[in-house]
Amino acid sequence: SGFNSIGHMDTMPRGRHQIGHYKEGEEFIQNVFHVLSQIFTGKEKSNLAICWLQYEISKVIQCLQAKKKKKLKAQGRKSKKLAKNFLKAPDNRNNLSLWKLYAYLEWLLGNTDDSRRVFDTALCTAGTGGLKSAQLCSLSLLYAQLEVEVLESMEGAVTSRAVHILTKLTENGPYVPFSGQVSPVNVLKARKTYEHALQDYLSKTADSDQDQVNDTDQLVNLVGCYALFQYLTVGIDAAVLIYAQASEKLEVSASQKCENTGENFGILNFPTALEAVTLLHTNLLRFHMKISVYPLNPLREALTEALKRYPSNQSLWRSYVHIQRKSHSASKARRFFDSVTRSTNSLEPWLFAIQAEQMRKKLTEKVQRADVGEIHCTIPETGLTNRIVALFEHAVQSENGTHCPLLWRMYLNFMV
Repeated sequence: SGFNSIGHMDTMPRGRHQIGHYKEGEEFIQNVFHVLSQIFTGKEKSNLAICWLQYEISKVIQCLQAKKKKKLKAQGRKSKKLAKNFLKAPDNRNNLSLWKLYAYLEWLLGNTDDSRRVFDTALCTAGTGGLKSAQLCSLSLLYAQLEVEVLESMEGAVTSRAVHILTKLTENGPYVPFSGQVSPVNVLKARKTYEHALQDYLSKTADSDQDQVNDTDQLVNLVGCYALFQYLTVGIDAAVLIYAQASEKLEVSASQKCENTGENFGILNFPTALEAVTLLHTNLLRFHMKISVYPLNPLREALTEALKRYPSNQSLWRSYVHIQRKSHSASKARRFFDSVTRSTNSLEPWLFAIQAEQMRKKLTEKVQRADVGEIHCTIPETGLTNRIVALFEHAVQSENGTHCPLLWRMYLNFMV
């Protein structure tokens, strides 16, 4: 009974309730985790703990989105207990990835001060790897990103906690918690250090064939930290410039690898690095538009370019649908969806095209059914309905669509 409910449709409203994790499916997943944690040892066990905690965090995010305060409290207690148990294990005490997830969990639950304490503790015990340590970079990047999201505007950003975190990362010394000021000299030194580190990495990736998984992860974290640092200390254009530099270099490296080796394992990692850098870039643009006045076009262009390249990236599609909701003309987005669905076998473009049209339909119905005194205007919106049915029809005829239970359920749900 647990199986059918694992492929849950958490996006589909059913009456007033959001469909979430079913009890039986949830029990099944917990059992799998428990059994595996007794079998695995060492590195595998740590990796399993990371997956488990990520899964718990996804449930917390779901409670936040559904605005269920009671459920959030209970879920938060369970998840925190699990995280603390993981960190008590001797193998995990110095595992920065687990510390990072635990701090993020505290932040999501609204315990900002506790979260900062966890981040600070992790950074203090992490040693002095600086920009050379991938885990340290990743931890500092998340901490700084969360701190930036708390900023109301860019005024005073130069002396913020985020700048302190990103500056300390470059100093290769022990971490000192934020005390309320960041010295301008340290900011200048940090900028130079970032610049040199990025140049070194970009020149290294172009000609080396060594342990590339770590290298590319590290490059993504480094680009993220440097761009965020520039954004806070100089401005959005400086940050965009760094993303452009890194993307350009990664594209060249990827294409060289393809020519030289045909099927080199490096190819697997470069596109993912490029994809991750693109994601950081678009997220920063979205954030900047939220807190200040900035044109929509750079973000739209970045998203369309990225989606042509990575048609199955859900985060990018979500951002694209989000910005298209603000425009009153649907034709541009429809043309784009059409061109992407023709050029790829991925199912994501179909699903998001359908979602975008359903949102539009909801909006028009809401406007048309607005109360006007005694009269209720209820003109049926047949054009959009027909368009959505046509999209479903085309999607279920595609090779991947035929075998996608979610797509069929959405189609049935819509027809009902």
